[in-house]
Parts: sequence; structure tokens; C-alpha cells
Amino acid sequence: MNIPSHPHSETIKSLTKALETSKEGLKHSKAKANLLLYGRNEIEEKKPNYFILFLSQFKSPLVYVLVAAALLSLFLRNINEGLLILIIVSINAFIGFWQESKALVSIKALKKLTQSNTQVKRENKIFAIPSAELVPGDVVILSEGDIIPADVRLFETHGLVIDESILTGESIPVEKNAKLVLSKEALPYELSNMALSGTTVTKGKAEGFVVFTAQKTYLASIASRAEEESADSPLSKALEVFSKKHMMILLIIITLTAFLALWQGREIFEVIYLVIAELVSAVPEGLPIVVTLVLTIGAMTLSVKKVYVRHLPSVETLGSATIIASDKTGTITEGKLKVQEFFSLHDTFTQTVSALANESVEGKGDPVDTALALWVGKEYKNIREKYPRVNLYPFDAKYRLMASSNIIQENHRIFVKGAFESLKEFALNTKDFNILQEEHDKMALEGLRVIALGTGKYTSDNVDTWKIEIVGLVGFIDPPKEGVLEAIQIAQKAGVKVMMITGDDPLTAAAIARSVGIYKNDDLVISGKELEHMNDEELETLLPRVTVWARVLPEHKYRIVKTLQKQGEIVVVTGDGVNDVPALKAADLGISMGTGSDAAKSTAKMILANNNLSVIVDAIKQGRTIAGNIRKAVYFLVSTSLDEVILITASILMALPLPLYPVQILWINLVSDSALDKTFPFLKDEEDVMKRPPTKLHEQFLDKVQIFRVLYTLFTVFVIATWINGLQSLKESEPFLKNIKRSLHINPYIFYGIGIGMSLQLFAIYALSEVFHTLPLNSDTLMIIGLFAVWIFSLIEIRKWGEYLWKILNNGV
Repeated sequence: MNIPSHPHSETIKSLTKALETSKEGLKHSKAKANLLLYGRNEIEEKKPNYFILFLSQFKSPLVYVLVAAALLSLFLRNINEGLLILIIVSINAFIGFWQESKALVSIKALKKLTQSNTQVKRENKIFAIPSAELVPGDVVILSEGDIIPADVRLFETHGLVIDESILTGESIPVEKNAKLVLSKEALPYELSNMALSGTTVTKGKAEGFVVFTAQKTYLASIASRAEEESADSPLSKALEVFSKKHMMILLIIITLTAFLALWQGREIFEVIYLVIAELVSAVPEGLPIVVTLVLTIGAMTLSVKKVYVRHLPSVETLGSATIIASDKTGTITEGKLKVQEFFSLHDTFTQTVSALANESVEGKGDPVDTALALWVGKEYKNIREKYPRVNLYPFDAKYRLMASSNIIQENHRIFVKGAFESLKEFALNTKDFNILQEEHDKMALEGLRVIALGTGKYTSDNVDTWKIEIVGLVGFIDPPKEGVLEAIQIAQKAGVKVMMITGDDPLTAAAIARSVGIYKNDDLVISGKELEHMNDEELETLLPRVTVWARVLPEHKYRIVKTLQKQGEIVVVTGDGVNDVPALKAADLGISMGTGSDAAKSTAKMILANNNLSVIVDAIKQGRTIAGNIRKAVYFLVSTSLDEVILITASILMALPLPLYPVQILWINLVSDSALDKTFPFLKDEEDVMKRPPTKLHEQFLDKVQIFRVLYTLFTVFVIATWINGLQSLKESEPFLKNIKRSLHINPYIFYGIGIGMSLQLFAIYALSEVFHTLPLNSDTLMIIGLFAVWIFSLIEIRKWGEYLWKILNNGV
């Protein structure tokens, strides 16, 4: 057996010979031999290595330093310090492991698509066998409702219509014709003589030869993309950039300090203890927990809006997004057809044909039939009852029409709907062709799907003998959802580009994109076929101008996403079909619809219960708030931890003893940092976050502005200064005293944190004075602390007023 690589370009005769089969089916012995040769018809899945997955959670410079500090502490028998750090690291690792392990089920979901019993013909007898036992050369029998179990070359079709949206994204079912022989270059959505694995028969019957099974099917090529590793989240990348900057500075300081201490003649164990003290003080060990807490609170907030998070870092990814690559059907549009325009030569007959040449029942049925029934309205049921049906002629792929014969006032008439070009072959009113053609082309250019309606006297059941008059044209559209236009405008003002990626026709896609503000006059619409002939350099050049991608295949969508990421974009992809799985996996954030396929939902990192682009844009606003809260928490933790580093380093430079024991540092972090940083997840917006562009990756944390602010607050070395710093960190841009009411209400929980921290500090001073080497406070000490607090508050407030006034001057306000 020699299976042709392009069976759609083969004649049935040549294909039968190549497959060593016939229309009567394979012999049982041959089927068994082929099963041994080609294997079972199942998509393979790689078994995940959960141990490696768990170890990967520790790949972070921040974690490396924390683990090093913990091991040093354990080596010096400071068990409490070492265990505390290891517990923090372990909790963060287990959370990441649990999140990622949940995403390893997409291949199983794809396998379910083709697992069923299938009717096959072997030795001219029909059998029902498990789809996994199908082999190349088998003859399969397809009927309405069947899921195609393998890639099949059709050799006989009877009005066969297949829904291929799961693979191609095309929202309208496609007609199949076994008699066609296509070119080798035909793309999957052009394979009119093939039935592809995973698609569904919506109408008609057919028989065909199985040509590709298991890993050779087009569906399997999509599955292979689903096994690729997902991109690291922007949060992970930003934290890695921050960690490298932070650790590089700290390691330089600690190394120089250690050498200086050795040069001063200090004991090696004292130097090691010094290094541990600096590591403990320098590393913001609370950061992983704070980040996780911020993300968790954010995920809970999103769930209230019916946005469900499967991968916690994706909460922040929304806030970093620069591109939304959205599916059309069901996300931007309602996912159902509606009559948008019509042209009638005879109003009464136009409505009558729409009602009678129709199989919709109570709002269910073919999308075109349902749309026509809704358009006719209340008269739909009356017309059908008034004019009883004699015969129904289901959709015929050859003639591209369907019809019904009914009795109209004792006259037997035929009512037909179908493609305009097809109905012209039977039409008698040739004098109307010019005006009909003009109206047809006008609707088509607006991106509408156009059908013609006709009626005539019944003569016979033979379609070739029918003579009709075309009485009208109807144009359909899948209308935009309510609120989508406004949502896209908000996204664009926020610096987020929205592009449409769809399997639909370019004209249709452009019309919808224009109506919701995605497509503008200078933008480009690129089809999958055009993309197929572009090299990477040409694609990168055109990308900034493209807002609509039409007739796009899964591999095209995947390539678009990868190229956008190569250009530094943070890409959010929406999708609900198997065709979207590769792009969902490759995207920085894949969002599936709640009504989507299991494969799409299991691949996506976020799921929308409400399939609407406006929900995504609203979630981006929430994501930016979350990203801002993490940024503020990073600033707070870094600025306070560096204070301790400077204090210790300065003591060594002046040849003084170690000013703080590691246990004191941990205590300071507990009653100051830990008491305050856990309140950052509850921060409210201090400004409209959708009025600024997305923050660049390398500027997310510890950028030039924050480094300046950290250096400015290096003198806040005491617990009281940490509390003041915490209060001032609640608002990044606005001075605290400019709007005191907002300052006090933006995060009331921080005052509970200060209260707890103050109680613990007093407890340490008076109840545990021997442990922490402290003395009771007197009136002079309290006065110094008060003045110090006012001084620190004033320093930060002055800096904020300076930045605030500078911003006003630059904006010309």
C-alpha cells in the first residue's frame, strides 16, 4: 500500500489502486495487516514527568539565593531561620506545580473528539467498530450527526454538509462534493472532497476511503502543537529581570563586605554569619507569598465577573497585554446569523419562500433557516400551516439549493432557496438578472452571505426540469455583540491593539471588524492563503498594519502569535475550537470560552463564562490594577530590605560589630514588612489605569524611577520608618496629603497591619528583651522616634509633591 500525500488531488480510480482497496471495503485479513502496519487510530500523548515539572518551579535567581541563605543558616545550626526560608520557597513551588499540572490534559480532550463507534464496509458488509480500529483503505459510511473519525477521501456524497469550525474556524458548514479533484496546493478549508478527523456531519450522507489515521491526520498536527511548552508569563519574566538586577547589586555589596571583613581580621565564622545576615536582610523573602496573595485576590475578583483563572500568573498577564488576537464568532459576534439586508421583486413570495423552503422548528435548525424564520416573524408558523408541504428536497451539493413543494390555493408549487448562481440556471425571469446581480454583488461586498429565493409550478421531482422565477435576495450577517465596540475603543485608548483572527471569508471578516472599530481605512486584511506565501521577514514588516486575518488555519494563527511575541508583544489569544489550541498554547495568555471545546478549555489559562470581548477588556483593567499592586509591593519590600543591607555594610566599613542579629532582622521583617506587605492585595485604583499604555517588561519592577525612590528611602532603617513607608506606598503618584480622605480609605487594612506590628514590637521590647537585646523606651527615646517618623514621612511627601508638580508642568495643566 502506498498512501498518496495529497489524496484530494487523486482520482477515485488511482486512489483505490494506491490504497489496495475497493468500494466494497477491505478484506478482514487486509484490515488486520494494516492495523499492525499503521497502528491504532489514536492520537498519541506524551506522559508528563511530574518530578521534572516540580523541580522547574525552583528556576529563579531569587529562589537560588533564598535556598543558599537557608542552607548556610542550617549549617550554622540556626534551624528556625533556615526552616522558615525553606517553607516559604516550598509553598511557592507547590502552588506553581499544582497550577501547571492542571494544564496537562489538552491532548486527552483532543483524543475524545475521535473516540466513537464507526460504520465501516468490509467485504461488502457493514460493521460498527471502534474508531480506534480504523485503518487506511477502510470504507466508512457517514450520516448526519457523525463525528469524522479519520481523514477520509470521499467517493460518494448525497447532500453532504460538514461543520469544520472546530478545525478551520469557519462558522458556516461547508458543502462536500466527491466528484471534485483538487490541486495539491489546496488548503484544509478548500478540501471539498475530503472529510477531516474531528469535524461533524450536519446534513446528508456519504462514503469514503480512510486515508490518514492517528498521528497522520490534520487533527493530530494540531495536537502536536498542544504539547509544546507554554510561554513564560510576563510576570515571571519581569520578576526574573528584577531578581537578576537585585541579586547582582546585592552580591557585589555582600562580596565586597565579606572581603573587607576578612581584611579587617575577623573570624571566618563571623564573616559567614555576616553574609547570612546580609542575605536574610537583602532578600525580600516575603515577595513570593505577597505576589501569590495579590494574584489570588485578583483571581477571586475576576471570578465574580465570570472570568475563571486556571493559571495564577495569568491574572497579571492581562495587565501587561499589548495585543488581543480575538476570534470572531461568539467573542466579537453573537455566533448566530441574522438577516441584515434583503432585496425583493415580490414581497409576498419572498416571505412565503423564506417560510416554506425552511426546516427550522421552534428556533432550532440550520443557521440560515433559523435566521429566516426569525425574520419572517409571527407569520412563519401561519404560512407553514396555511400551505401544507407535499415534498421536501434536502440540500443538494450538486445544485447548491434546497426546496419544498406545497399546495397553494389548490396549486402545487415549488419553493426554492440556494446560491444565486445556481438558481439562475432554472430561472425564467432573465430580464431581472442585471438588477439582481447588482444587488447580490452589493451585499457580498458588504461581507454578507447572500442567498436567492425562487418559486414556480411543480412539474416533477427531477430538479433538472424545474422552472422558477427568482423573487428576492437575502443577505445574512453574524452581528456584533452589544458592548464590543465600546470595549475595543477602551482597549485602543489604553494602548492595546485588537486584531481579529478568523476562519471566515475576508469580506465578511472586514465588514464585522469595521463595524466594531478594529479595521480602519489604512489597515490590511490578510488571508491564510496570502500568509502561506509570505516569508518571516515579509510577515514581520506587514504585522503592524494588519488588523484582520481571514481564512486562517491553526498553523497560521500559531505563526502569527509567535511572530508577534518575537517583536516583543504580550499576546492574549481567544478561542473555543480545536483549531485554536496551538495559538492558545503559544500565547502569553490563552483565553477559552465557557461554551468551547474541552481541548480549548484545558489548554487555556483563563476561561470566560460570558463569551464577550468586553469582558476581556474589563479584565485587562483588573489585571493592570493587580500589576500595579505587585509593583508597589516590590518597591516597599526592596526599599526596606536595602536599609538593613546599608546599615550592616556601614557597620563593617566602620569596623563596628554586627548591628543586627539575623533573628532581629527576621523579627523586623515580621513586625514591619510582613505586617504591611500582606495588605497590598487590597489596594484600590489610584487612577484610571486604562488611560496609559502597557508597561514594558523591563520597566515593570525596579525601573529607573523605582531605583531612585529606593535610594531616596535608604535611611528608613527602623521599624517605625517601615510603617510610614508602607502608608506612603499605598499611592504611587499622588501625595498623601493632597487627598487625605482617599489616602485613609484606599486601603484601611494597612492600619490593622500597623496595629499588629506595633503590638508585636512592644511585646518584643518589654517581654522578650533578652532575646532581642532591647531596653525599655523612655520619654527621650519616644520623642526621637516621633521626630524620626515625621522626618521620614516628610521626606517621602516632599519627593511625591515634586514628582506631582513636575508631571503637571510637563502636561501643561
